[in-house]
Amino acid sequence: MRQHAVLITILFTFTVTLVSVSVVFWEFFQQNKQRYINNIFTKHTAIIQIYQEHQQKQNPQIMLEANLAIYGFVLKKDKEIVEIILKNAKILKKKNFQSVDASLMFSQQGFYTKKVITDLTTSMLEFNKKIYFYIQNPSSSILILDEELKPYKYWPVAYSYMIIILIITSSFVLILQRLRPLIRLRKKIALYGNGDMNISFKTRGHDEISLISNELEAAREKINIILESRTLFLRNIMHELKTPIAKGTIATQMLESQKQRDRFSSIFGRLESLVNEFALIEEVTSLGDKTDFAEYRLIDIIDGAIDMAMVDEKNVTVNNVEATHKISANYRLYTTAIKNMIDNGIKYSTDNHVKILIKNGELCFESKGECIAHPLQYYIEPFTKDNPAKNSFGLGLYLVDSILKVHNQVLAHEYENGINRFIFA
Repeated sequence: MRQHAVLITILFTFTVTLVSVSVVFWEFFQQNKQRYINNIFTKHTAIIQIYQEHQQKQNPQIMLEANLAIYGFVLKKDKEIVEIILKNAKILKKKNFQSVDASLMFSQQGFYTKKVITDLTTSMLEFNKKIYFYIQNPSSSILILDEELKPYKYWPVAYSYMIIILIITSSFVLILQRLRPLIRLRKKIALYGNGDMNISFKTRGHDEISLISNELEAAREKINIILESRTLFLRNIMHELKTPIAKGTIATQMLESQKQRDRFSSIFGRLESLVNEFALIEEVTSLGDKTDFAEYRLIDIIDGAIDMAMVDEKNVTVNNVEATHKISANYRLYTTAIKNMIDNGIKYSTDNHVKILIKNGELCFESKGECIAHPLQYYIEPFTKDNPAKNSFGLGLYLVDSILKVHNQVLAHEYENGINRFIFA
């Protein structure tokens, strides 16, 4: 969700805009249609006047038709057609009112005014794209066709609505098109972060995203130059260090004092070990891809690590590691990581023993001893020391953690019932 926050925001804005425009147009359509109906419904007054005059004077029907024709009205006389229209027509508007007819009358008491109140119902109907007026009173009814009026036309509003929706949709598509380089840039940055140092960010455009891409390309070139210089420097310095270490080791054997020989041998051995660990760290940190990764049986990697550690078989126990258990790894690096865990397990255990096993699908290293005094993060820093006289972790756990990160794993620790358990999670 968070990875697509910008896209979701744009989609939300697009949806809200579409809904808002649709609601506004729907309200406008309803009001405009009702206004049109109200305007044409006013014609019913002329029809009522003609019809009332016909009723009062009892004129022949031909006179009624002639008077209606003056205003463009046609009287529908076919009863079957009238029934079909009344049954299927859509009522646009209906109004009830009373008609008052006053006439002067004479009686023995003299003249007086006689008022006749008639209940009328006028309905405006739509049928087959034609407008009809249907007038009813208690004694009769007529259906009249208005040849001049046409039903409300939907297409002007629909056309305007479609034009605006098309503009909004085109704008949305254009925004997405402008965001595509940003999506490609994010993927390239991810590839670069995963070790593809030759990925190119260069683009031809001149917009903001293109400028950012070109700046990233310039930064990539500078970083690559720095990394190449660093790698060359480390390899040269490690090569130069091995020569005096080798000479010192040879010269140590010429000392007469056994105590001095042992002391200097230990010093030069430690220096050589550090140089080798530095070489491994340089290899791990500069590992740009996983072309050296292959599928190996875990038991074979563990056996290789035990051989590399050069420890007695009684100091290491391997349990619950099936022969069919395979992992994708760089064999030399992963073997080195397990070898360092074996060395640490034996070195810091109370019984000089380490147990290797699979627990919950994860590789574990168990050894008896006191719980580590600090969080694990403290110990995976290079040259961490608890006690300068004994507990120097050097680069061991730092190297293990670096190797596991290359393999998309992490180093974890837990302590239970006097057992330190390190986990490749």
